[in-house]
Amino acid sequence: MAGVTPPAVPPLRLSIGEPQHDTPPLIGAALLAHLDGLSTYPATAGLEALRETMAGWFKARYALPRLDAAREVLPVNGTREALFAFAQVVVDGTAAAPVVVCPNPFYQIYEGAALLAGAQPLFLNQTAATNFDLDLESLTSEEWRRTQLLYVCSPGNPTGRVLDLDAWRVLFDYADRYGFVIASDECYSEIYPDEAQPPLGGLEAAHRLGRDFRNLVVFTSLSKRSNAPGLRSGGVAGDAALLARFLLYRTYHGSAMSLPVQHASIAAWRDEAHVRDNRAQYREKFDAVLPLLTPVLETSRPDAGFYLWARVPGGDDEAFTRELFAQTHVSVLPGRYLAREAHGSNPGAGCVRIALVPSKADCVEAARRIVEICR
Repeated sequence: MAGVTPPAVPPLRLSIGEPQHDTPPLIGAALLAHLDGLSTYPATAGLEALRETMAGWFKARYALPRLDAAREVLPVNGTREALFAFAQVVVDGTAAAPVVVCPNPFYQIYEGAALLAGAQPLFLNQTAATNFDLDLESLTSEEWRRTQLLYVCSPGNPTGRVLDLDAWRVLFDYADRYGFVIASDECYSEIYPDEAQPPLGGLEAAHRLGRDFRNLVVFTSLSKRSNAPGLRSGGVAGDAALLARFLLYRTYHGSAMSLPVQHASIAAWRDEAHVRDNRAQYREKFDAVLPLLTPVLETSRPDAGFYLWARVPGGDDEAFTRELFAQTHVSVLPGRYLAREAHGSNPGAGCVRIALVPSKADCVEAARRIVEICR
């Protein structure tokens, strides 16, 4: 942090959402076993075995009666590049003043994707006062008519909010009325507190509401689920017509996944034991940290994900972050950096995002330091 000299204690970084649990050995083993694949150009559509495995995972995870592995599933190099590239496929730059709608606070990739595609990003504020619901009525009918793409993030970054079936019903109604595409970022879907209640996903919501996947594509990743951010492996599923266009774009763009990574991905998608262990580790960290922080910060356990979204004393998230670093060598992220001024306010101002990604011991130590500065 520029201009700030922290104390000579070990740094604790809770500012970046980079998983730090051990990557499961089965992923490395599969990589090593298929290094001969480096001598072959991979197909952008991926191996049939990978797409079948991913389709099987989606069907099992979201209780889907069917999912066409050949037409409704596509491997991608992590959700970040896919979310960004998808806007370039969906947005028609020849239209009059196209709009891409994003939640606010949000993952900045959505905004950058909109701008590069030649669209105007517009924002739906989410605040604790409204249970982090998307304020759909904050946009005018004219703005919705110009909307070509809506990004949603469930479980949300940074709020941890999971869209319920009623929220999805309303989103689908808007999409039907105005004709836009929904891109559902679900990369945190496998980190949740209750093993009996996994978060609802977009494909599952569509199925439960008696819909097909028209104008809906969901994005997921092995980065958080399997602690493999360096693998750069994820998947998309949904509208077959949209995925055909996305595949064509990606073929020209050169977005094929290497064969060793594809085989490692197959191994990861087929195993749930390491995913349950991963959830248990995050559960233990929330259990240990929340009793320390809730007396001094306005925060609570999220529906899912590994972030705490906390309102800070005094209401100045930048000043709090700087002082915390200066006095304790703990890094968190000011909430205003994850949001934009919209509809008269910045919904991230006054909050910080705390990523519980280090070890449990380091998270507890960081929480103790935060308590010290708050008091």
